[in-house]
Amino acid sequence: MTTEIGSLTGVRQAITVVIPVRLPSPPSWADGPIPFELGSRRTDAETRQTYFTPAAARGLYGTGERPRRWHRFTDITHGPLHLHGMELLRTVTAQDQQYALAVLHFTVEGPVLLDLLRAIGHRHTAGADPLDGPLAPGTLLAGVAEPRGAEAPFALARPYTVALLTPDDTHTPALRSDGRLPDTADSWLWSLASRSDETDFPTTPEQLRDQTEHIVRVSADWSALVLRHGAAFLGHRPDRGDGDFYDFAELHFRTVYLDALLLGTIQRDHIDELTDGLADVFDGPGLARRVTALEQDIAGFRSTYWRQHLTAHGPANELLLAYQGQHRLPARFAEILAEAADYSRLVQTQDGQQIAGALGVLTILGLPLGTALSILQVLGDDDPVHLLIGLGVAFASTAAALGTRYGRLVLGSLRGGPHRDD
Repeated sequence: MTTEIGSLTGVRQAITVVIPVRLPSPPSWADGPIPFELGSRRTDAETRQTYFTPAAARGLYGTGERPRRWHRFTDITHGPLHLHGMELLRTVTAQDQQYALAVLHFTVEGPVLLDLLRAIGHRHTAGADPLDGPLAPGTLLAGVAEPRGAEAPFALARPYTVALLTPDDTHTPALRSDGRLPDTADSWLWSLASRSDETDFPTTPEQLRDQTEHIVRVSADWSALVLRHGAAFLGHRPDRGDGDFYDFAELHFRTVYLDALLLGTIQRDHIDELTDGLADVFDGPGLARRVTALEQDIAGFRSTYWRQHLTAHGPANELLLAYQGQHRLPARFAEILAEAADYSRLVQTQDGQQIAGALGVLTILGLPLGTALSILQVLGDDDPVHLLIGLGVAFASTAAALGTRYGRLVLGSLRGGPHRDD
C-alpha cells in the first residue's frame, strides 16, 4: 500500500517545512504571519489571535510593540516544488537571543509527495535533498537569517515537515466507505508523517496500531498524525477542487493547525534548554545564584510559552497535545519543576546553615571576650596590661573553641561545603 501512495498524485499536495535558524535582528519583511486568504476570510495575525488564548497568541505573533513574526511572499519553482512564501518566528531563549524558526510553504506537483518527504528526511534510499539550489534555506534567507547546523543546540536533526494530501475518487485506500475508514488510510497517514515507506521501516499491523493510536480525527473528512519529526493531514473523501470543503481545510493546515505545532516546537526547545541548565547547576561556585536564575527562566517559560490549552476549538488543542506527547513534554517539565524545587530547598538549607554558622561564630567570639571584659569590670581593674592579658586569654579560648567538633561544624556551615566531624 505504501507503493501506491508513493505513485499517486493527490488533488492537493502541500508541504510546510520548519527549520531552526539564527535571527540576528528583525527582518525588513512584513509583520505577522502570512495572511492566507479564502474568499473574504484573511488569516492575518489579528484574525488568528481570536482563535487562540491571549497568552498563546502573544507567543506566536507577539504584539504591535514587540512583534515576533514576519512574512514574505515569494514565487520560486524548483523541480516539483513550488515555494509560495516564507515566515520567521522569533523564539528567543534565556541563553540564545537569536533563536528563531523559519517556515517555508510549498505545494507539490506530480506523484512525488512521499519521495520528497523521504528526501527531506534523508532516508538512505531516497533521492537528493530537494531543499537545494534556489530552495536551499541558506540561499532563501541570505542576509536575513542563518540556518543552524544539526549539531547546534536545539536544532532538529532534519527539518520538521507538515504534509497535506487530499484524494480523488480513485484513491479508495484513503476514502471512507459506508462510514468506515480502511486501515490503509492510517498506513498512508503514517507514511506521510514519518517520511518513510516499507523500505525504510517495514511495519507489522500490530506496530502500525501502536504508531497510529494517537491519530487526530479532525472530522469525518480528514485526519492528522503528529510524530517526532513530521506531521501529516490526509483527506478521507474525494476532493472536488476549488469550492470544496478542502479549501477551508487547507487554510487551517497552513495557519492555525501549523501554529499549534509551532508552539509545541518552541516548548520543546525551551524545555531542552531548561534541562541543560539543570545539568549544569552544580558546575562551579554560586549555587544560589544559578538556582535563582534557573527559577526565573522556568517562571518566564511557564508564563510565556507553557500552554496545553490553546483554544476552544478542539483540533488545535489535540494537535498540540499530540506533539507534546511525542516529546514527553508534560512529563519532562514536571521533572524540571520537581528538580528545581529540590535545588531550591538545598539552597535554603545551606542559607540556614550559614546563618546558624554566623550566629555560632558570634557566640564563640563574643562569649570569651565578653566574659573577660565583664570580670575586669567587676573587679574594677583598669590596668591596660591586665586588659591585654584578658584579651589574649579570650582569643586563645576562641581558637581552642574553633578547634573543637562544634567549632568545625560552625566553620563548615559558613563555607557552605562539606565538613568532617571526626
